[in-house]
Amino acid sequence: MDGAWWPRSVDPAVELPGLVLALQAQGPSDEHSPIVHIMLRATDWDAHPRRLRVDGPEDTREVLLSWFGNLPAGLLTAIYADGRRVDLLTVPASTDDAAARAALETAARMSAPEKPTDPRDRSRTRSTAQNAGKSDGGRLQEQPPAR
Repeated sequence: MDGAWWPRSVDPAVELPGLVLALQAQGPSDEHSPIVHIMLRATDWDAHPRRLRVDGPEDTREVLLSWFGNLPAGLLTAIYADGRRVDLLTVPASTDDAAARAALETAARMSAPEKPTDPRDRSRTRSTAQNAGKSDGGRLQEQPPAR
């Protein structure tokens, strides 16, 4: 898992655009590649559109959505145009605040990037979804500071 996300509802048309924009904005500016495909577990959501319109600050994109019955509960995989992928634990919208925050914190600890052995070698650190902050499409867990 690369992080966790806590949407406010089970409506993908409402929740996913904000997540897509937050994930696309994450990382160094030269690595901003659009998300082109999202894979989700069908039973985690109340509707199953095949395409999602995402109105971004610079353009409007269409993202392919694929729905599966055999994905693990809560798994969401976002695939970028350059082939990178981000796997997120999706905390159910109906989860109470304390339990959701505990799940987000656990996911953040489990997905914390390893420190590079050479401080000049940043290529070894993984880009994670927690750094994307909060979006209108849901709540992303902030990564705890490195120790």
